[in-house]
Amino acid sequence: MPVTGAEAGSRVSPREQVDALAGAAEDLAGQFSLQPLLHRILRRAVHLLGGGAGSISTVDERAGTYRKEADLGVGCQEGTVFPLTEGATGAVVAKRAPVVFDSYSEVRGGHVAPADRRRLHATVAVPIEWGGEIIGACVVFSTDPDVRFRKDDVELLRMFATHAAIAIVNARLHAEAEERSRRLAVSAERERVVRDVHDTVARALGSILLHLDASEQTEHVAAARAAARTALAETRRTVLGLGPALLELYPLEDSIAVELAWVRSTAPIRADLVVTGESRTLAPELGQQALRLVQEALTNVVLHAEAASVRVGVLYGADDVSVVVEDDGVGFDPAAQAERRGGLGMQGIVARAHRLGADLQIESTPGWGTRVRAHIPYETPNGSGGRAHVPWRVLVVDPRPVVRAGLVRLLAQAEPDVQVVGEIGDAREVVDAVRVLAPDVVLVDLRMPELDGARLTSYVRAAAPEVSVLVMAEDHTDELLRDAVHAGARGGIGPDLDGPALARAVLAAARGDVLLTGAVREPGGDALTDREREVRELVELGLRDKQIAVRLGISVKTVEKHVGAVLRKTGSANRTVLAGRGSPRQKMGRTTADGGRPPG
Repeated sequence: MPVTGAEAGSRVSPREQVDALAGAAEDLAGQFSLQPLLHRILRRAVHLLGGGAGSISTVDERAGTYRKEADLGVGCQEGTVFPLTEGATGAVVAKRAPVVFDSYSEVRGGHVAPADRRRLHATVAVPIEWGGEIIGACVVFSTDPDVRFRKDDVELLRMFATHAAIAIVNARLHAEAEERSRRLAVSAERERVVRDVHDTVARALGSILLHLDASEQTEHVAAARAAARTALAETRRTVLGLGPALLELYPLEDSIAVELAWVRSTAPIRADLVVTGESRTLAPELGQQALRLVQEALTNVVLHAEAASVRVGVLYGADDVSVVVEDDGVGFDPAAQAERRGGLGMQGIVARAHRLGADLQIESTPGWGTRVRAHIPYETPNGSGGRAHVPWRVLVVDPRPVVRAGLVRLLAQAEPDVQVVGEIGDAREVVDAVRVLAPDVVLVDLRMPELDGARLTSYVRAAAPEVSVLVMAEDHTDELLRDAVHAGARGGIGPDLDGPALARAVLAAARGDVLLTGAVREPGGDALTDREREVRELVELGLRDKQIAVRLGISVKTVEKHVGAVLRKTGSANRTVLAGRGSPRQKMGRTTADGGRPPG
């Protein structure tokens, strides 16, 4: 941008200095457009110092660069980014103080074009500072070889640098405010759309539940009812809050309050929130993991606890924040839960606590409720916040592109902190991919062509012992699954998992837990009682619950309880699978209740 001859090489009176500084201050009032402000500030500074050219740049020390925001009297380089190793701005940042050169030729690595370089002589540059950091630099060049910049010139330029700092910070704050307003508007529109979807889905699911409640109580109907209730609960959760995204706009306790509103709308449970200590803003990754830990605990309360009330506490301390989720539900035996190793909700809580470096305590007694308490440090001893900001890395291995795409989508929707680092359809490429991509978990199909999941597990474990392998198996009785576990797989998952359950399984495997979930259970499960063996034999003969109740002289409710225990202990997904596992003699001699042979 050119400068007139009247401006170049002239000194001004004290009165003009005062007027220029006052004008620069007035420019800042209510102005948020950065470049015009910086141009006016720079023009006044160049005029008062008797220079012929100048520039104002913003500095990004973390990136090691600076960006020309305003140029005057030299080749127009506005918008260009330069490294902090060159130019007068680089010299200011290196010295962290004003610098004065008698000639521009003394400036190390100056980037001014040769034609302009010959016009520049004495040079003065000062830092633009805010909050103890250098956010920019203001530079004035003399085009008169007889001009030298003095100490009072430096002080005068520092005043203009203060005005430039205010302009830069105001512009950034204004941009942030506009972005926040935009996100709020988007959030409001998203909420409206989601509520519309909820109204439609909720009506449909409610109608399904009414029909199911009027139907016969078979295990298929019970499973359908459970699936419908879960879908309705998750739909309400989506309407009331969109998970960790809440933390972009609200503190942790406000986001938890939204989760408690979901609890109250889903089940007849009293849900209270208690906050103690001085609330503070948590690091984004820490807050997200803490909120998800609470979400996991509340989901367990809604789906399994049969509680009348739940209370969540958030306790801000000097070194950590504690979250407590306490219910008065049916509770469980922690020892039995640990032995069974199938509770995905608790597995997810433990994995998140481990990732946060939190001290986790889970206390539960059958009939007396459950208490989950996590002490989460604001920072780990090395000050890095642990691995909380690093996503769990997952490699998906399946020969079917559609299945791979579905798994990736399920994980992305259910767990933002899971990063799928690769999708592979050829088992022969997996070991090399593990070495290059360094995943935390390899999610592999058991029946891979050319190289089955068991052998592939052994190869992966040999190449990278720290990597967890999680096997996907459609048939939990497959001997190959047992071979995969013996080869070092953390466990197996069945096709019955939804997105959140799949994410919890991945989190548990990443932590190193042995995991057998859904329809997949460990071989040699709990021993059946005498009554359960009787019930199992009758189920394998094809009898219904009412028929079994009459045969054994017990109530239908008691039969349902025993059938559930048998399915759990044998690892059977349903009655059909259980019947299919009967002895050959039972299969050959099986008859229907009316004495005829079974169809087919």
